[in-house]
Amino acid sequence: MVKYTIQNLEENYSIVAEDVEKYLKANELKIPKNGKLSKKVYQGVLDFYIENEKRVLNNGSKPKEKPAFESEDKRVAIYHQDVITFLKSLPSNSVDLIMTDPAYSGMNQKLKLGKGKIIGRYKDRGEKGKWFDEFLDTEENYNTFLKECYRVLKDNRHIFLMFDSYSLLTLAPIVRDVFDVKNILVWDKVNIGLGHYFRRRHEFILFASKGKRKVKLRSIPDIWNIKRFSQAPYPTQKPTEIFELMLVSSAEEDFVVCDPFLGSGAAAIASIKRKCRFIGCDISETSIEKSTNRIKEFIETGNDNMQKNPMHGNDEKMLKILQSG
Repeated sequence: MVKYTIQNLEENYSIVAEDVEKYLKANELKIPKNGKLSKKVYQGVLDFYIENEKRVLNNGSKPKEKPAFESEDKRVAIYHQDVITFLKSLPSNSVDLIMTDPAYSGMNQKLKLGKGKIIGRYKDRGEKGKWFDEFLDTEENYNTFLKECYRVLKDNRHIFLMFDSYSLLTLAPIVRDVFDVKNILVWDKVNIGLGHYFRRRHEFILFASKGKRKVKLRSIPDIWNIKRFSQAPYPTQKPTEIFELMLVSSAEEDFVVCDPFLGSGAAAIASIKRKCRFIGCDISETSIEKSTNRIKEFIETGNDNMQKNPMHGNDEKMLKILQSG
C-alpha cells in the first residue's frame, strides 16, 4: 500500500523534502506539517519530477555526467562512477531490466583465510592495492542500493542480483522488503573451485520483480550449468552466457538493460548480442578500461576479446535455451 507522504517520495524516488516544498509553494499548495499528502498532490509531485528528469537527461536513461564510453549509435553507454551516484542520476522508471553482480565485501572481509585475500593475484592488484573497490555491503548501503534500483526500474519488470554464500545469508532477506522475490537460481560452475571445508562449485542469483511480469521461456531450469573461468582477464569475471540466460528469460528487443557493477563488461556484451540497449557503471578504472576495449572490439568485429569460447560446454539443454532466445 502506497503511503502518500514526503518521506515516501524521498525514500523511493530520491525527491528531497526541500524540492517537494518548492513544488507545493510554486503551485500555491499548503505544506503539511505531518508530511502527509493527498493522493492527487503526491502524484502531481511525482509526475513533475519524472518529466523534469526526462527533459534534462534527453533520452530518459542517461546520467548527466559524460560517459566514459558511448557507442556511435548510442545504444551502449558506460560511466566511471560509484553505484549510488550513478543510480541517483538516472530518471525514475527508465530501465527495463537490471542484472548485476555486486562487488560484495562480505567474502573478503568475513572469510579471512590465509592472508585474507581470496580474489585476484597480489601482483595484479591495480589501483589502491586491489583490483576493484568492494561495495561495503552494510544493511544501510544495500537498502539504499535496492531502493534506487526500484526507483529506476519500470513497473512490471525483473531484476537479477548475484550473491555469494555470505552475502546471500546477510543481504538477500533485505531484497524482500523492496522487491517481490520470485526464486533463487543456482549457477553451477561445473568445475570445482576453492574452499577450506567444502570446495565451491556454485553461486546464487536472486530473481525478483517490480510488479507482475511472466518469464518469456518457462523451460529454463533453476540450475544453470555454465563453466566458470579457470583464468580470466578480470577477477570475478562471469561468462556472458549467465547474463544471456537472464535476457532470454526477461528481455525484449530494445529493452534498456542496466548493470551498475559493470566489472568485465560481460552484461554489456550479452545485451548487444540480444539486441538490447545497455547502460552501466563501475568505480574501477581497470573495469572501465577493459570493458571499453571489449565492447568496442565486439561492436566492430564481433570478437569478444575477454571470452574466446562458449562456456555452456556440452550441455545440450543450456545450448538449446540460449539458441531459443
